[in-house]
Amino acid sequence: MLEDMGKAAKAASYRLAQLSAREKNAALEMIADNLEAQSATILAANEQDLAEARNNGLSEAMLDRLQLNPARLSGIANDVRQVCRLADPVGQVIDGGMLDSGLRIERRRVPLGVVGVIYEARPNVTVDVASLCLKTGNAVILRGGKETWRTNAATVRVIQSALEACGLPAGAVQAIESPDRALVNEMLRMDQYIDMLIPRGGAGLHKLCREQSTIPVITGGIGVCHIFVDESADITPALNVIVNAKTQRPSTCNTVETLLVHTAIAARFLPELSNVMAQRGVTLHADAAALAALSSGPAAVVPVKAEEYDNEFLSLDLNVKLVSGLDDAIDHIRAHGTQHSDAILTRTLRNADRFVNEVDSSAVYVNASTRFTDGGQFGLGAEVAVSTQKLHARGPMGLEALTTYKWIGYGDDTIRA
Repeated sequence: MLEDMGKAAKAASYRLAQLSAREKNAALEMIADNLEAQSATILAANEQDLAEARNNGLSEAMLDRLQLNPARLSGIANDVRQVCRLADPVGQVIDGGMLDSGLRIERRRVPLGVVGVIYEARPNVTVDVASLCLKTGNAVILRGGKETWRTNAATVRVIQSALEACGLPAGAVQAIESPDRALVNEMLRMDQYIDMLIPRGGAGLHKLCREQSTIPVITGGIGVCHIFVDESADITPALNVIVNAKTQRPSTCNTVETLLVHTAIAARFLPELSNVMAQRGVTLHADAAALAALSSGPAAVVPVKAEEYDNEFLSLDLNVKLVSGLDDAIDHIRAHGTQHSDAILTRTLRNADRFVNEVDSSAVYVNASTRFTDGGQFGLGAEVAVSTQKLHARGPMGLEALTTYKWIGYGDDTIRA
């Protein structure tokens, strides 16, 4: 089954690579329209997935990731239309010039070919990835989590019907519908057909892909994100940022999970933190130094466990640790961070500059919420993933991250001396 999908995807990739931006945009517009016109089918499949997930005891955070409703589906369709408005990077000349030999050389952006994406209970990823891949002339093979197989299957059928209506091959976007985990291991070895693999899920999935894949892998999406509140921070604005970073949508990978607070500001800051977190139902997991001050406040507070500093809670839980200064904060982030998104709240330019230069994450913020690490927020359109590695692509991966380049030489019967 997977080999047939691989052959269909590879054949489709050759066709997609020759499409003009106008042709690709027409297909994307058709997809967006079909998602809205056939929303009832997708939402019915999603209700079945949700019912089964609840029966299986899936957490509220995961249920939130899984759930679609008319507003969310409309938003997903509009994201596809936004991709239409983005500049097509395919065919762009990156650089070049005339060589002493008389050969004119240039580097030109081209599609990767076939992209494989493995992800969990995020049905919006199906459309985000498909739209970005189609915009860049790539075919895609999707393997969503077992919790969303009905939703993903229904969504991909809608996308394929739109492609066929535009005279394009349905094999350009395919989904592995079976929840059989053995198919993941088989997919990891499809290097004959898949040019790049992107896992979007937990640490176990990333480890499996790094160790077992014969295809180049881009990892990311695991966000143990930090905010450091230094001694110069203004308390009220700082609390507003922290509340946003923790509660705006707790189930996302760019949500803050650990708050580092300078000891010099702790006596004034922690009571206020307890007040605002109590209002939003956040449980604080405090180290010994912070526990005493927080225990008298209204927020729920428990002693932090050592392993929780490495947790991606994806829920209304927040680690709180007191640190002696910037060096201490940076050391903690280096020890426990995932190089996703980290922030400093400060009014000291020197501290801001040091934090930016010394925290080696894909996105680093000064006086801003970590929730901005997102392709749409960065002006990239929908993202295919957030890469936390350093090769090829880093941070939110938009259109350019789904291209490679080829060298092209133009001569006049030119030979090498």
